[in-house]
Amino acid sequence: MQDIIDFLTSTNIMDLATDPRVLFFTFVVFVVAVLRRWTFVLLLLFAIGGILAVVRYTNPSMGTEGVDQQMVFFVGGILVVAIVTIYFLFIRGD
Repeated sequence: MQDIIDFLTSTNIMDLATDPRVLFFTFVVFVVAVLRRWTFVLLLLFAIGGILAVVRYTNPSMGTEGVDQQMVFFVGGILVVAIVTIYFLFIRGD
């Protein structure tokens, strides 16, 4: 258990998102959620994955060059994730 805690505290989020063990665990949770039809778990996985993809694509460490385009993509991507999540949680009935 101590090894898991040390691993989680010593990595950053982008390294953790690309770790094979985390990706395998996420895939297993995704398959179980699809088979059991757990809508909230699927939406949570979508939201986390979408936000990580947007943050990774915008790459804020590139400097000031192209900040406007990156900001538009960042805001647009987060809005798409939020709209899809809100639609499935509140508008679309089961």
